[in-house]
Amino acid sequence: MVLISAARDYIARMLQDISGMKVLILDSQTVSIVSVVYSQSELLQKEVFLVELVDSTSKESMSHLKAVYFLRPTSENIQHLRRQIATPRFGEYHLFFSNIMKETQIHILADSDEQEVVQQVQEFYADFSALDPHHFTLNYPSNHIYMLPAVVDHSSLQTFTDRVIDGISAAMVHELIGIQDNKVDLRNIGKIPKDQQEVVLSSEQDAFFKANMYENFGDLGMNIKKMVDDFQQIARSNQNIQTIEDMAKFVDNYPEYRKKHGNVSKHVTMVTELSKIVEERKLMLVSQTEQELACSGGQVAAVEAILNFLNNESISDIDRLRLVMLYALRYEKESPVQLMQLCNKLASKSAKYKSGLVQFLLKQAGVDKRTGDLYGNRDLLNIARNMARGIKGVENVYTQHQPLLFQTMESITKGRLRDVDYPFVGNHFQQGRPQEVVIFIVGGTTYEEARAVALQNASNSGTRFILGGSAVLNSKRFLKDLEEAQRITKSNVHAV
Repeated sequence: MVLISAARDYIARMLQDISGMKVLILDSQTVSIVSVVYSQSELLQKEVFLVELVDSTSKESMSHLKAVYFLRPTSENIQHLRRQIATPRFGEYHLFFSNIMKETQIHILADSDEQEVVQQVQEFYADFSALDPHHFTLNYPSNHIYMLPAVVDHSSLQTFTDRVIDGISAAMVHELIGIQDNKVDLRNIGKIPKDQQEVVLSSEQDAFFKANMYENFGDLGMNIKKMVDDFQQIARSNQNIQTIEDMAKFVDNYPEYRKKHGNVSKHVTMVTELSKIVEERKLMLVSQTEQELACSGGQVAAVEAILNFLNNESISDIDRLRLVMLYALRYEKESPVQLMQLCNKLASKSAKYKSGLVQFLLKQAGVDKRTGDLYGNRDLLNIARNMARGIKGVENVYTQHQPLLFQTMESITKGRLRDVDYPFVGNHFQQGRPQEVVIFIVGGTTYEEARAVALQNASNSGTRFILGGSAVLNSKRFLKDLEEAQRITKSNVHAV
């Protein structure tokens, strides 16, 4: 399964069999599902001349348009539909739902359709946002509920609690600026041309991004310089127009020239902003320490390094907190006294984040709550691997971390996944190597994990992986969810 193709096929099937001018009506989630796989120009080619949200208050009659609804089957959406069908604005109504409808919901719609404007009601199960061919998200806004024990086993946290700032392009953009449905909002970073204030980062629409989305920051900068040099060559050739043939050639190539100009400008703007943030927050130093916390030993050196960062006024509150959290996850059992020292220092320096958040993280995802070998220090084979890696050295200290998901996929391809850590439902479990595996992380995925999946799929192991989650995390989103989970936990304690 290729996720983007699957989502596009669903949407194409909704639109292609309905001839004539159409309006596409979506809800707050399906608008994301559509926008990541279809551009406005592509919708226009399908004769979609208007896109509206289902909760729009517009009452303008447009009987010349055929309404195509693509909605989640929620009670709220059904109520919106019921009212709109009862007093129709459009000539025809074609209803598509992203999941299974209840029988009572169908009856509600049927009773409301007194003028018989509804032509069809179907269930098309495109209820995910396909970020790239192997990575999807459900975009749950209340992601924090999955951190609470009443909702999900704590072990679900194991794949994302050690989030680090890595040097990978997509992950770095999401960590430092933010990506939502493959779009980057640049309106708050200074004077930027209007057409560059929101840019799209899609491997399907941007060849340069597709080629560089998993490159480290240094290589990305070099590749952008090459792209700029190539574009300057094209620009210089366009300045040398002397004949009518030259003019005709320029006019023919102008749309492609404009497209390349916009693409170059987009990537230069983002890399410039990333470089600025890295410099201001001293992230090269911070990131190296984070990588060492996640991948290396040396508890004494780690305490010293983190204390230096806590005393450095140039280090932001969120970076200080993340360093202490990474230390806590790694050394909570080995050095509780030093951990308390770091927490007290953090509390004295950071007004926004309280040290109690570190203790709450350990309560939810500490060593006693985790399954698997997150740091490679439980299993003798993993210890040997880490020793060998240390002797050989690493190619790049800023990208040495590999998510736990990498080991999980390796175990799956070799048929060695431990059913103690990953129990199965029913009697369909088979020993051996499966051909296709869907990994869903309750609580959220990261772009670093998406990179691991892409690299694993490119290795031609015979097993194809698809990664999905309830959200796509960066540090800010994870800490926000953690704070909200802590608040709910405290409220429940006080209520008892």
